[in-house]
Amino acid sequence: MKKIHTAAIVAAGAATLCATLFAAHAIAAEKSADKAAANPNASPIYGVTIPEGYRKWELVAPALEHEPLNELRTVVGNQIAIDAYKSGKLPFPDGAVLVKLAWKYTQSPDFASALVPGKATTVQVMVKDSKKYAASGGWGYGRFIDGKPADLAQHQTCFACHNALVKDRDYVFTRLAP
Repeated sequence: MKKIHTAAIVAAGAATLCATLFAAHAIAAEKSADKAAANPNASPIYGVTIPEGYRKWELVAPALEHEPLNELRTVVGNQIAIDAYKSGKLPFPDGAVLVKLAWKYTQSPDFASALVPGKATTVQVMVKDSKKYAASGGWGYGRFIDGKPADLAQHQTCFACHNALVKDRDYVFTRLAP
């Protein structure tokens, strides 16, 4: 009888511990979501914001995307990202930040064969934090239109696309321009 009583106490203790850990995880996740929701400038899901001074960062590469988006794009990186690109080693280290700027392209009024930036479309941000964003390959994502985060539905596609197409390159599409 004593063995049954001891086993019941151990099982009850284990169940209590599991319930406590589950509740603590749920509370932490809720606080994280609340924190992101509390900042109207942060992206849904990830809580990423547009980094200050990013327009002074070093160029990673430009790109031209045809139909259906018809965009000129450029990616810039903070020094951590640039150093990682130059070393050629993956994965990117925590603290790396990449920012993609995109504009609709238009024909230059001054040079007929040139395409130039027209209306800005988005600023997209990737922040590497392997612990905070473990569930999304170590990256947090932000997509911004006119300086404001895009809606939840747009952010739900970020990791799925990067995971499907460039998982083997640490989820990063853009390669350093020569």
